[in-house]
Amino acid sequence: MARLTTFSRLLITLLIVVAVFFAVKKFLPGCNIPGTGGSDQTEQPTTSNAPNTSGDNSGSTSTSWGKSSTSFTPDPFNYTAPAPVGGKLKGVVELGATGFNSFIVKIDSKKNWKLEKAEFGVSLVKEGLATDEDVKSGLRRYISDMVGFGVGARDIHFVVSSGAQKEAIMPKINAALQTMGYVVNVVTPEQEAKLALRSALPPTFQNRSFVVDIGSGNTKISWLPNGALEAPGAKYYQNNLNAGAVFQEVKGKAGQIPSNLRSTCFIIGGVPYELAKQTRNGKERYTVLKAPADYKADGAKQGSWP
Repeated sequence: MARLTTFSRLLITLLIVVAVFFAVKKFLPGCNIPGTGGSDQTEQPTTSNAPNTSGDNSGSTSTSWGKSSTSFTPDPFNYTAPAPVGGKLKGVVELGATGFNSFIVKIDSKKNWKLEKAEFGVSLVKEGLATDEDVKSGLRRYISDMVGFGVGARDIHFVVSSGAQKEAIMPKINAALQTMGYVVNVVTPEQEAKLALRSALPPTFQNRSFVVDIGSGNTKISWLPNGALEAPGAKYYQNNLNAGAVFQEVKGKAGQIPSNLRSTCFIIGGVPYELAKQTRNGKERYTVLKAPADYKADGAKQGSWP
């Protein structure tokens, strides 16, 4: 297992926040939940048209914590992330529990960044159908596309998500990557939770908010200064887990979040990204959560969220 470099850690955090992601409203109701923007396949996002403020949006603590709701009026969310000044193009390829994703960002010396390109693919890793050739051909294409976009070969990094690592086929895939000469960064659930926190939580929200990363293989809940919890992911049903038991487990772990940090929740992940596309406006970087009834689940994976 290769040791994470500083740039690798940074890029891992960046890949986590490139898409608009939404909520597990059933156990995290009443939160204002911004996510990052994206399109179905490849997109070049624009910055938010919301006024650039100090992020002074205190929100409100839910009085129905752990209960589902059919009506929800979110507080306004007026925050614009600082744009990079100058900066350099960096790229990352993620091998997740559902598929390959690639992201290109421009980042400056102060670690301000802007998504330049995002591409989402499907390798069916979770279903156990990926082969060595799937891995090699997919990665070769992503690398070629990034180099063509202007990313230097030394500025492309690869990461295997904590959820994907639980799949039986992953050791074989990791070995295939290494035979191709790639350095594979493997993250633990705790590392992934902390990296999500670094990437998704704006400085002005650090003393009143938390982050939830809903992946196919697992869910990560994190907050400052050192909160990091793991729960079942959106595809819990493939592990023969009972929905009610999963709800109780996630609810119990969410209950460990300090009450003073519950005013705003930043939620990211594959299922929230897909659901967010149903209600978002254009390519805004942050999209505020609506009520569960405002979303229509397509398939069992999306159906796991409310």
